[in-house]
Amino acid sequence: MNIQIDVNRIVRELETLAGFSSTPAPAVTRVVFSEEDIRARAWFYQRCVEAGLQMREDAVGNTFARWVGSDTDSPAVGTGSHIDAIPNAGRYDGTVGVLGGLEAIRALQRIGYQPKRSIELLLFTAEEPTRFGIGCLGSRLLSGTLAPKATVAWKDADGRSLDQVRLAAGFSGDLAAVKLPQGYYSAFVELHIEQGPLLEQRGVDLGVVTAIAAPASFRIDIYGQGGHAGAVLMTDRHDAFLASAEIALALEAAARCTGAVDSVATTGVCQIFPSAINSIPSQVHMEADIRDIDESRRDKMIAALNDACERVANGRQVRVTVETINRDAPCASAPAVSEALERACQKHSFTFDRMVSRAYHDSLFMSRISPTAMLFIPCRDGVSHRPDEYASPEAIGRGALVLAETLRELSA
Repeated sequence: MNIQIDVNRIVRELETLAGFSSTPAPAVTRVVFSEEDIRARAWFYQRCVEAGLQMREDAVGNTFARWVGSDTDSPAVGTGSHIDAIPNAGRYDGTVGVLGGLEAIRALQRIGYQPKRSIELLLFTAEEPTRFGIGCLGSRLLSGTLAPKATVAWKDADGRSLDQVRLAAGFSGDLAAVKLPQGYYSAFVELHIEQGPLLEQRGVDLGVVTAIAAPASFRIDIYGQGGHAGAVLMTDRHDAFLASAEIALALEAAARCTGAVDSVATTGVCQIFPSAINSIPSQVHMEADIRDIDESRRDKMIAALNDACERVANGRQVRVTVETINRDAPCASAPAVSEALERACQKHSFTFDRMVSRAYHDSLFMSRISPTAMLFIPCRDGVSHRPDEYASPEAIGRGALVLAETLRELSA
């Protein structure tokens, strides 16, 4: 039987979910384990119960909603994404994959389909790095990429630890038990907005992701010598800000010089102390993000960053320290899963492009323990992480339909 997606229902549910926010519409702010996040989770949990799904939550709040198949001994087929949102964000990032996945399951239920392999919808905890400075917390723990002991020293802006906030949110237990065994899923598929302009510019319906970029991020602290802006001569200065500017420009040059469009580097944080117009900056805290789908190219940019820090420190006679926040390997999509997505696109005469994801997602870490692929839908002007983020109902419907067809094939 033909699968029918109730697009209006997804749109209504996206609107309801967007209402769980600490900032007024159209902005969405939903930081992990905040009051808004806890209420959103409870609302989502109830929608899954209404769909007859078997529910469980782990120690960090990853939520599993399982449609039990006839062969309970076989690995399940997984799908899902996240619902946490950075401050002043939009309503589609992550949530399309969660609510689109739920609707895909309901659509299969409506036609009387009975899966052989169980189909499991997964709500990941803290894909965004807002609270603790590192993204994909839930999927890192699920995949064993992050050791639980590494989280012990984490503090949020209020000085609260991960254990404190997760326990307050109702999630207890040993974080070591979060890790899933190899073979838990036979396949994992994540539906997501593109967060870029290519599909819309090309007039293509959907994107089948072939690779996810390797992210690495760093904290860089520069210690110079402060002084009065008028009294210290230029020849005697050890300006921490000018040193930071040199490092940031060197990082930009390293990304531009690889010869690949997939090489990107960003200095997204630059905090100056004492931040007074008439005072020479004595300290600067920077944070840099470096990404590529090719790990060797990415690592050459990292080497260039370290070289620049050493060169600038010597040349300007300042002290520079570099701390690695994360340094993850890229992943390639599993051919069996991406080909299933392509067959589903072709079945419904949807155009699609094979493309890379320069943003990283929970699927990057799920690929460590399961054959994984992603499906992108267009978003208007490529805008994401802003209140005007938008994906049309038609695009959402196409994505959910292809996801449902793919889940049907992979679970048969």
